[in-house]
Amino acid sequence: MKKDLSAMSLKELWELFPIILKEYNPQYKEWYKIEERQLFNCINNVYIKRINHIGSSAVEGMISKPTVDILLELENNCHITNLIETLKTNGWILMSSEYGPDLRLVFNKGYTTDGFAEKVYHLHVRYLGDWDELYFRDYLKVGGF
Repeated sequence: MKKDLSAMSLKELWELFPIILKEYNPQYKEWYKIEERQLFNCINNVYIKRINHIGSSAVEGMISKPTVDILLELENNCHITNLIETLKTNGWILMSSEYGPDLRLVFNKGYTTDGFAEKVYHLHVRYLGDWDELYFRDYLKVGGF
């Protein structure tokens, strides 16, 4: 019988989910768009300020982890407890949370007891702000790599 992911040790998790790099996959853009639509469908749109595809999979032609990173920025008055439950209900696993001085939640999707699913996502949730990930992605897109 397979262990639930939450019952696994860090060593077991690293063995099941090693860091790997792959050639750029043009499907990353479509995977992002699909997940973006699903986020808009499950979260009250009044709270969503901005959603962006970030990370190395957002940069066409770049070798990257085969993970679609998404930055979800929210209105400051969003009810975070409800948001967390909504995301969990929609298949997201809360991996880390920091509430001060800035909100930083990280959710994963596509992690299974058999390893990575075909589509793997990391969702970075923050209040609307000035985040380095956007600048870094844009720098790479204009030839910074």
